[in-house]
Amino acid sequence: MPYVKVGKENSGDIELYYEDHGTGTPVVLIHGYPLCGTSWERQLPPLLAAGHRVVTYDRRGFGRSGQPTDGYNYDTFAADLRELVKHLRLRDFALVGFSMGGGEVARYLGRYGTEGVQRAVFISSVPPFLLKTSDNPEGVDPSIRDATLKAVQADRYAFFTQFYQNFYNTDVLLGKRISEEAVRSAWNTAAAASPWASVACVPTWFEDFRKDLARIDIPTLVFHGDADRILPISASGARTAKLVQGARLVTVKDGPHAINWTHAEVVNPELVKFLGA
Repeated sequence: MPYVKVGKENSGDIELYYEDHGTGTPVVLIHGYPLCGTSWERQLPPLLAAGHRVVTYDRRGFGRSGQPTDGYNYDTFAADLRELVKHLRLRDFALVGFSMGGGEVARYLGRYGTEGVQRAVFISSVPPFLLKTSDNPEGVDPSIRDATLKAVQADRYAFFTQFYQNFYNTDVLLGKRISEEAVRSAWNTAAAASPWASVACVPTWFEDFRKDLARIDIPTLVFHGDADRILPISASGARTAKLVQGARLVTVKDGPHAINWTHAEVVNPELVKFLGA
């Protein structure tokens, strides 16, 4: 299995697990919390069929990547992505981020620029800035962040069960657009993640990406469901589309947070069209 070294903690290397399939224009898919690279299984076939080289990887602390107790912030996540890009010698590639993965897209482009990156895609993503402050009245009250953090610290397994109910809007879509087995698989993925990472990632959702988005000068596509209960479209996707010059917003009707799974038949054609053959 392929790994790339991105750091060191005491006597052990910190390595990211990745998969690299197909040929053609590279597309890097960045997963959300608390999943891993396998969560893109509904996007892989159409992207490969369209002639793309598709790279997925597991964020530090998740999936088959190393589980250190350090580096859970977006500067480090972006640096990890940079190491993967250099390791694979990617050029003229696209970055696609789902949920928490959209933060990597924003911070990577904000920190390293758009040289070598052709296109950017945000799917149900955390940017631009979720926390309510004096200059960001659209954000959520800090008490929501604190309550979420306490819930994960108290019993992350119970939190994941409740989280996925709103992740997939199971009260509406279970048995229609997602199965009990698929939800169980996602829960198992979350349970296998690092306990430390499960907690440490929560505050990162509230990082400020507004300056990062302002630096993006490449074609950008934003997907968001209008029934997203994790990251409401008005607080995230709609604002991201306005802050990135020339970005286009695709609103998925009745789409929950995980539209890349539940509404793949809407997301995939638009994604393939945007990325080109």
